[in-house]
Amino acid sequence: MATFLYKLGRLAFRRRHFVALIWVALLTLAGVGAASAPAAGTTSFSIPGTEAQKAFDLLEQRFPGASADGATGRIVFKAPEGQKMTDAGNKATVEKTVRELGDGSEVVSVTDPFTTNAVSRDGTVAYTSVRYDLPGMELADSTRTALEKAGDEARATGLTVDVGGDALQAASDPGAVGEIIGLALAAVVLVITLGSLVAAGLPLLTAIIGVGIGVSTITALASALDLGDTTSTLALMIGLAVGIDYALFIVSRYRGELAEGRDREEAAGRATGTAGSAVVFAGLTVVIALAGLAVVNVPMLTKMGLAAAGTVVVAVLIALTMIPALLGYAGKKIRPAGDKREGKRLGRDRSAQADTAGRPAKPNMGTRWASFVIRRPVAVLLLGVVGLGVIAVPATQLELGLPDDGSQPTSTTQRRAYDLLSEGFGPGFNGPLMVVYDAEGSDDAKAGATVVADRIKGLKDVATVTPATFNKAGDTAMITVIPGSKPSSAQTEDLVHAIRDAGPGIKADTGGQVLVSGTTAMNIDFSQKLNDALVPYLALVVGLAFLLLIVVFRSVLVPLKAALGFLLSVLAALGAVVAVFQWGWLAGLIGVEETGPIMSMMPIFMVGVVFGLAMDYEVFLVTRMREAYVHGETPSQSVVTGFRHSARVVVAAAIIMMAVFGGFIGASDAMIKMIGFGLAIAVFFDAFVVRMAIVPAVLALLGKKAWWLPKWLDRALPNVDVEGEGLRALDDRPKDSDADEDRELVRV
Repeated sequence: MATFLYKLGRLAFRRRHFVALIWVALLTLAGVGAASAPAAGTTSFSIPGTEAQKAFDLLEQRFPGASADGATGRIVFKAPEGQKMTDAGNKATVEKTVRELGDGSEVVSVTDPFTTNAVSRDGTVAYTSVRYDLPGMELADSTRTALEKAGDEARATGLTVDVGGDALQAASDPGAVGEIIGLALAAVVLVITLGSLVAAGLPLLTAIIGVGIGVSTITALASALDLGDTTSTLALMIGLAVGIDYALFIVSRYRGELAEGRDREEAAGRATGTAGSAVVFAGLTVVIALAGLAVVNVPMLTKMGLAAAGTVVVAVLIALTMIPALLGYAGKKIRPAGDKREGKRLGRDRSAQADTAGRPAKPNMGTRWASFVIRRPVAVLLLGVVGLGVIAVPATQLELGLPDDGSQPTSTTQRRAYDLLSEGFGPGFNGPLMVVYDAEGSDDAKAGATVVADRIKGLKDVATVTPATFNKAGDTAMITVIPGSKPSSAQTEDLVHAIRDAGPGIKADTGGQVLVSGTTAMNIDFSQKLNDALVPYLALVVGLAFLLLIVVFRSVLVPLKAALGFLLSVLAALGAVVAVFQWGWLAGLIGVEETGPIMSMMPIFMVGVVFGLAMDYEVFLVTRMREAYVHGETPSQSVVTGFRHSARVVVAAAIIMMAVFGGFIGASDAMIKMIGFGLAIAVFFDAFVVRMAIVPAVLALLGKKAWWLPKWLDRALPNVDVEGEGLRALDDRPKDSDADEDRELVRV
């Protein structure tokens, strides 16, 4: 591996014009494809194998033309103090609004609240529902504007009017301003770490090119593959973070090789062969974690994971080829490591002077920290484990759900409409249950539907049960059930289970089958499916990565320690997410206006992404320790050596990744805000507590046992040479070797 990448790095350095041209061409091709591709629609949210999905599919089959997946809009009216909606003036305003909405080209139906009993018992609140023939993301802007304009005109008459429903759904703001701030902070960290604007610019440039290719490709394929905007947001988030980090590690190693006295082409090859090997395996762990989301069998998650994994692959390939090419262009503008003032002085001379009289070079911060941990490993280990354990405690109170208009900020019209409906019709009105009665096996469909309605009325927490609505064939009925509690409450979840539990008895009595669907039931099934898939997913991802790390480190205990450390990181991160987004701790600090259940996909999503990123730091840090150990240092010395060479860069990489993820905290979309915060805090815990404290403490306690590997397994495993042991032979070749006779002379 190291030898192959060494040759690749030197080739890219020599043929830099060709390499740069290839990547620019790919970026241009992806950009043209994105610009010419048809606009993407909304991602179809389906959960195969669940009862809610079966009911939804049955409705589409038995009620053709009903636009089951079409968007809905609601305009909610509230009469002024002392008036009722049934008053002549207010009634006229509502009827005018209904007529205007019905003229829309994409409108399927508009309900009149005075003929559909959509007026509250006290007469102060009413609503009209608008159904469209397209999903919310596919509606024309004029249609969405017409809905908002109708609300504005009704509001002008003195009524309190707000608009809700998924018809207002638009592409979410990924937090562009915050992301620019994050990139600016990343640039500052890169300049401090790499010592020059040119060196700092390379990781930023390559990361932007990689993300540009990845996101443009996703945009180009979005319509054909049914990819939503969240897919490209995740790819942008992950691609920027790993793209900057991977390039940073190679550029940093390049500066270290220059400090050893090697010429620039040789240094580029060595950096690609050593740090590049770590990049390959770190990237593989991220790809495994993201692609592994497919085992959950939720199409939306699968697409998000595969798209982000593809962007990571692009980031790895760019780091291995374009970075060496750009190093060739940069020439002497990138100085050796530690050479801030005298760019021409070689690090070898300094090392020789430092070693005079046996005195070692002045230790850096990484050396001092590693030495401190090695002296007090038990105390550091206990403090790190107990600290993360305490932070993880809130995760025991985790409540899962999917965001709806009730989780929107109170400043939005969607949230105000949600609250008005709760005020006028009860909290359960915003989360109606759709009960589907399949009467194909029933002798009397109408009598069977009556039995279903009567059984449901007798259940706890039922506010309203509407009469059954049959399809034209008369073999399927829809019954709407309004719970007494809000959609995200435990009582509503219990009601869904109670209706389903009554299903077998109803089938025995009537011959028909009862299925429960609707947004609330879909959320419940989605959460349950994710919970059921968590353990298999964790076993698959951690298992594959464990095997990969055994190959990389040629050790059993080091990968085991890496996996256990990851579990600490992700649990602590989930605890922090619960504390902020569910309990409201420090919520105002990051702009969380409304607390509530944690997004259902958050645990499994964080397991996948955080595991991949955690293994990045593990590979970068511990491979340098492994390299020192293989080259003859004692276990304790190898830990210090690994920190001396890698700690500064790992810290910089973690800060950069936190800055990139933290930039998404400014997004208006609650889901993106939660993901950004969760990933940023997880990187902090993993990089600074687990990898910087717990890892060296454990390695110090294990000593030589850390690198133990059964002989039979050692013989069976392939030798990937991540440490660059094969490159040592290059140091022993004669100075007049003709190995590089075919090397093209270049100006630097």
